[in-house]
Formats: sequence, C-alpha cells, structure tokens
Amino acid sequence: MPSQPPATPRKRPQQERSQVTVQAILTAAAHILTEAGYDHFTTNKVAERAGVSIGSLYQYFPNKASLLLALAEHHADQMMQLAKDHLETTGDRSIPEVIRQIVAAAVAAHAVNPKLHLVLHEQVPHSEVMRQFDQAKMENLLRSFLVQQCDQLQPKNLDLTVFMVERTIRALIHGAMTEHPEFLQTGELDQELTALLSAYLLKK
Repeated sequence: MPSQPPATPRKRPQQERSQVTVQAILTAAAHILTEAGYDHFTTNKVAERAGVSIGSLYQYFPNKASLLLALAEHHADQMMQLAKDHLETTGDRSIPEVIRQIVAAAVAAHAVNPKLHLVLHEQVPHSEVMRQFDQAKMENLLRSFLVQQCDQLQPKNLDLTVFMVERTIRALIHGAMTEHPEFLQTGELDQELTALLSAYLLKK
C-alpha cells in the first residue's frame, strides 16, 4: 500500500518569538540532514540542536515528515528569492541577455546549500513533493519573464516553452551538482546552457 504524503505543519508562527523558534528548528534540521543524512535524522536531534524542547517542536511540526516538508518549502523559497534578485534588472534587455540572466539565476539558486538540496531530492521519502516545490516556483518565475518576450520567441506555446526551459535547466544543473560540480564552478555550464536555450528560444 503506498505511503501517505507528509503531513502539513500543525500551526503557523504568528508572533516574532514563534517565528524565531521555527527558524531555529529549520536551521537545525538542515544542519542535521546535511551532516548525518536522512537515516540519522530525528526530531529529537533537531530539537536538541535547535535548543528547544521536543514539545515545542511538535507544536509546529507534528512529525518528521511535516518538518521535512516545511524545510523543503523553506529551501525552495530561499532559492527562488535569490533567483528573483538576479532577475530584477532584466528590464528592457535583449532576449539573449535575459536568457543569460535566467541561467545565472538558476545556477545561483541551486548554489543555495547544494548539499541540502541533494539530500532533500535523493534521500528523503516523498522527494517528489520536494521537487514540486522547486518546479512550480521556477515555472512561475520563468513564465513571468518569458510572457513579456512572446513576440520575440521562436516557440509559440508558452506553457510548452516554460516546461521545456524549466526541465532543461533543472536536469542539467542537478546532473552537474551530482556528477560534475566543476562545471558549475568554472562557469562552463552557464555558457553552454545559455547557448542551448538561445538556440531553442530565439527566432532564426
């Protein structure tokens, strides 16, 4: 019988003190997950690392699955915020320049705690849920920029274009993270990915 999807957090922090507590829990969870891996990840260890009681942790996260789900969402939010920061200056730039910025934004986003990113996507049960956070946020971000350039794009189906670009970026960057991290460090992947997307997007 298939396992159930992870539970959602029990309550949302409203007051500043509660927000600080939740942030401490998420930070501790990220440290333990990246240092020890999923097999050694427990709510007791997270509570101890965060300096809170296990009861306080359970006020916000009823189980390990809900904590991991919240951590994945928090990580995706951090990635997308950094991507947005990179794309704020696109303005009236040409399509090739915008493509370069999109690639740079995606690479920068995946550089946010890459070890945590890999653990969330490869070790944690329900990792498909984790991927969906990244996928949906990146698709929305891409759509908001590509829709402004529709008249300059070769593909005419915006939904398909967003799908193609997002999957290409994610697959190549994730592959480089796991197999050839040096491609990300040297900037070679940025250049080749920009050329690939430019050939697909730009009118001949």
